[in-house]
Amino acid sequence: MSLLRAELRLILRSRLAAASLALLFVLSALSIWSGLSAVDRQDATIARVTAEQARDLAAVAKEYGKPDGEAGYAAYYSFLLTHDRPSPVAFLALGQRDVQPAVLRVRALSLQQQLYESETLNAEQALPGVFDFAFVAIYLAPLVVIALTHDLVTSEREGGRLRLLLSMPGTGLWRRRISLRYLLVTLALLVPAGIALVATTAPVILGLGIAAVSAVYLAFWFGLSLLVAGRVRASATAAAASLGCWIALTLLLPTLANAAIARAVPVSKGIDLTLAQREIVHHGWDIPKAATFDRFLATHPEWRGHEKFEGRFHWKWLFAMHQVGDEAVALQVAAYRASLRDRERWTTRLGWLLPNVAAQSMLHRLADTDLIAQLDYQDSIGAFHKELRSFFYPYLFFDRPFTPADFDWLPSYAARSGTASWPAVPMLVLLAVTAIILGAGAAQMRRIGRNGSR
Repeated sequence: MSLLRAELRLILRSRLAAASLALLFVLSALSIWSGLSAVDRQDATIARVTAEQARDLAAVAKEYGKPDGEAGYAAYYSFLLTHDRPSPVAFLALGQRDVQPAVLRVRALSLQQQLYESETLNAEQALPGVFDFAFVAIYLAPLVVIALTHDLVTSEREGGRLRLLLSMPGTGLWRRRISLRYLLVTLALLVPAGIALVATTAPVILGLGIAAVSAVYLAFWFGLSLLVAGRVRASATAAAASLGCWIALTLLLPTLANAAIARAVPVSKGIDLTLAQREIVHHGWDIPKAATFDRFLATHPEWRGHEKFEGRFHWKWLFAMHQVGDEAVALQVAAYRASLRDRERWTTRLGWLLPNVAAQSMLHRLADTDLIAQLDYQDSIGAFHKELRSFFYPYLFFDRPFTPADFDWLPSYAARSGTASWPAVPMLVLLAVTAIILGAGAAQMRRIGRNGSR
């Protein structure tokens, strides 16, 4: 214990080490505050839109809810709210929640032109990303590891103390120094997260998952830093080599790999599906109504015999035309989603080689803020939209009046259940890679212990 206290004093006397640990703690705390603020803004947006939605629907009911009211007007003007509340630990890893909508109002018209309206935002606004705990853990914490370990051996060699230290038997020099530094960095990173998890009463299993991923990822960087530091003779060279590894692993290689994945698995934009669907709907105005109903009744045979109407326009024809537009791009939608999932799978495989990619993907999976969560929310919107159409179709095809009381029977959106999970396979891969790197670093330190040189 006295040796540990002595080592701790040596670390804290180092201005670089003490400042690095303090900075990491502050950055971790600030990132959690930033994440909590972002989540609070999303919750506030959902609450505000929910209140506005109730007032809007009341106005529509007052305008079109009459004893002989037309259901088409109610279906056309009634926007109903869907929302995707943040998971209990979303504040730690916001993932795609900074660019994907947390609320979306839908009506019984075509789904695709409503689903991807968020893609009209300026993409450049999303380039800086978000400052959250995942960012600090993946990109900034390794720099603190480098600051604390790059001169672990070289400073002793340059000061002429290395052979003397190695000649002292049974001290466990390197094990003690490495373990203490690892503990300090881990605490500086995770203590603010732990406090926030307790304060927000987040599920323990998810909090433990995030802590485990962060701890293993830090262990990887300690192993890599020791491997580099043990093979060079100058502190400046060790720092430069370690920073080179950081640049390659966190910036250069992921960028090149993502560019290769994007080239190998091209994905169109969701807005393209909207445009394709709109072209089909607009074309429906120029073709015989019978052609539209033929395509509609092929998938909705229960309304056969009720499609006839007099005059040039009927609401059931308009809604049938929009449904046909959705069905016409169904294969394109399936291909679009399949391409997104293919990219996600290749990104997961990339994590087998790049621990930072694996750790980031796991943090987003545990926080339920990744592509899987986004697609799950879209699926819940699609299910609600189908329920909404099924609600209005009897009124439209049977020419039932839509009264004020019928507004009370409008379907309500049921929020999706969270999809957060422990990614077992990526975690095992990260553990294996970390064990290999730590083993190589430990072997390098043992060689130094045997001969006192590189």
